[in-house]
Amino acid sequence: MWDSMIEMMEFVMQHIVEIAILCFEFIGVIVIIISGAKGFWNYVRREPEMKITLAQGLAVGLEFKLCSEILKTVIVREWKEILTVAGIIGLRAALTFLIHWEIKEGVREEHGKKKENSSGKECG
Repeated sequence: MWDSMIEMMEFVMQHIVEIAILCFEFIGVIVIIISGAKGFWNYVRREPEMKITLAQGLAVGLEFKLCSEILKTVIVREWKEILTVAGIIGLRAALTFLIHWEIKEGVREEHGKKKENSSGKECG
């Protein structure tokens, strides 16, 4: 009796996790597509904060995709699959780290330009 209940719970959990993985993957892809389109539009319009906006959107999209990879660790059964998922998680985490670093540098650069412009107006 307990064995069949445990099997049923595993079956239900596996399907819930698979649906959640698909949802997070879908949300991540949509966020990346929208961010890419918005970034292209800002590039065409020569918006100064285009890189920061695009990087922020990519970071959010990658966070959703990272959620799906973490959930995959719940349902994988073999070591080879676990190592593959771990590698993907590592790569996505590194990409997210680099994008966040680029955002910080871009914001710092923008603040530097604003300070230069404001100090130039005071002197002139």
